[in-house]
Amino acid sequence: MAHGSDSQGAARVDDTDGISGQPEGDAYRLVEITLDESTVVRRSPDVEHERKVAIYDLLEENSFQPVGSNGGPYRLHLSVEENRLVFDIRTDTEDTHGKVMLSLTPFRKIVKDYFLICESYYDAIKTAAPAQIEAIDMGRRGLHNEGSELLKARLESKITVDFDTARRLFTLICVLHIKG
Repeated sequence: MAHGSDSQGAARVDDTDGISGQPEGDAYRLVEITLDESTVVRRSPDVEHERKVAIYDLLEENSFQPVGSNGGPYRLHLSVEENRLVFDIRTDTEDTHGKVMLSLTPFRKIVKDYFLICESYYDAIKTAAPAQIEAIDMGRRGLHNEGSELLKARLESKITVDFDTARRLFTLICVLHIKG
């Protein structure tokens, strides 16, 4: 891979093999993620921390392959429009790849339950016994896994993602649900 920088000095990576121009193995990945902040009124420090960690972890390691794509890497903008989750996918050169839209209805109950258990978890870590915190955290992780599996299944015919990528994207879906 060749490294360089663009006109603004941002780091750039050439993800082709240098011979055929075909994408290398890590070309099917996200290199930038943004969220539509226009619907968010406020976030607690805990939620803001979760958002930052999810984005950081996603950019460090992910697998993101839109069906029919010749390769990325990709820039992803997540938003909610008319009860639909919108994946606005572009290449790293800002060429439009397309939009994938998913109904949020199948996620509604799991996101609500996840918020409730997260609230219990954040309250528990302040005062509860370690065993109680661990039990709540196991439930929280279980719901997170369930939401991640649902997202992975709903994306299956549109975007191929691995489980860890689905987990981090599910965190961001939850962040987008917060309206203040």
